Amino acid sequence: MSTLYEELSRVATYEYTREEVREFEVLHDEIRQLKKQRNAVIVAHNYYRPEILKVADFVGDSLELALMASKVHDADVIEFCGVHFMAETAKIVNPSKTVLLPNLMAGCQLADSAPAEDLVARIAELKGEFPDLAVVSYVNTTAAVKALSDIIVTSANAAKVVRTLPNKNILFVPDKNLANHVAQQVPEKNIIPWEGYCYVHQQITPEEISRIRSADPELEILVHPECRPDVAKLADAVLSTSGMVRWAKERPASRFLIVTECGLSDRLAMEVPDKTFLKGCKLCAFMKVTTLEDVRDSLLHMQYEMEVPEEIRVPAERALRRMFDVVG
Repeated sequence: MSTLYEELSRVATYEYTREEVREFEVLHDEIRQLKKQRNAVIVAHNYYRPEILKVADFVGDSLELALMASKVHDADVIEFCGVHFMAETAKIVNPSKTVLLPNLMAGCQLADSAPAEDLVARIAELKGEFPDLAVVSYVNTTAAVKALSDIIVTSANAAKVVRTLPNKNILFVPDKNLANHVAQQVPEKNIIPWEGYCYVHQQITPEEISRIRSADPELEILVHPECRPDVAKLADAVLSTSGMVRWAKERPASRFLIVTECGLSDRLAMEVPDKTFLKGCKLCAFMKVTTLEDVRDSLLHMQYEMEVPEEIRVPAERALRRMFDVVG
C-alpha cells in the first residue's frame, strides 16, 4: 500500500514536502475524531485539494453530490467541501440537517452571473414570445434561482433532462457553453442561453489543446461541456467530471488529456496510478481556497452553517426532485 506522501507526490498540481504530509495526517486524525463526535459525513467535489479528498466520505461531481446529499439519513451534520451553491443544495434537500461550508470564500462566479432578480425580468420578457417557456437551470445556481426554475440539470444529465420536457422553448441558465452543448444534442428544442460562463473553463483555448495533442497524438482528450465550443470540438469525448472518471478507468487507453479544472486530474492520478493524466486545465480559486485546517475548524466550531428560507427552499427542492425523478 502506498503512503500518503507517495500518493500526493503523483499529483502535479501541488508539491508537498514530507513535513506537510505529516501535518495532513495529524489533521486527518483530528477530523476523523470530530466526525464521530458530531455524527458528521464529509462530502467533497472532484475539484477540491487532494489532501481533502483523502479524508472525505464521498467524492463526486455536482450530480453525484446532489444525489448523495438527498440520501443522507443517519448523519446529523453534512460537511460540504464544495462551493456555496453546492452546500445550499444539500440544505435544500436536507432541511433538518446541519450543513456546513468550511470556508465562506468558496463562492462561484458562474452562479453569481445569474442573479434571481435578473432571471425574473428575463422570464417576463420571454414569456410573451414563448408562452410554453420552461426555465432549466444548471445546478451551478443559487437557491433563489433554483426556486424560479421548472427543473434543475447537471452537466452529466442536461441533454437527457431537456429531451424529456414537453416544452419546445427552453431558457437555459446560466452557462452558455453547456447550453450550446445541449442544443447540439437536442436540436428539436429551441435553447435560449443565458450569457454566463465558468471563468475557469472559458480560459482554456483550442490552441492550448491542439499544441498538446500535436506533441502527443495518441492522447485521448476529455473535455468538460462548460468549455468553449471550439475546445469541445477537439475532444474525443465531452463529459461531466464523473463521466471522465468512468471513461479513464474503463478505456484501454493509458494516456489522457483532462480538460477541466485541475483538481480532477489530481483525483485520477491518485485513483488510477497506472495511467497518465496530462492537464489542459486551469485552477479554480474558489475550489482551492478551502484548506484541510478549514475542514477541521468547521467541524470543531460548527461553522459556517447554511440556511435557506422555506419560501425559497420548497420550490427549489421541487425543481431538484423533478431532476431526480428523471435520472432515477
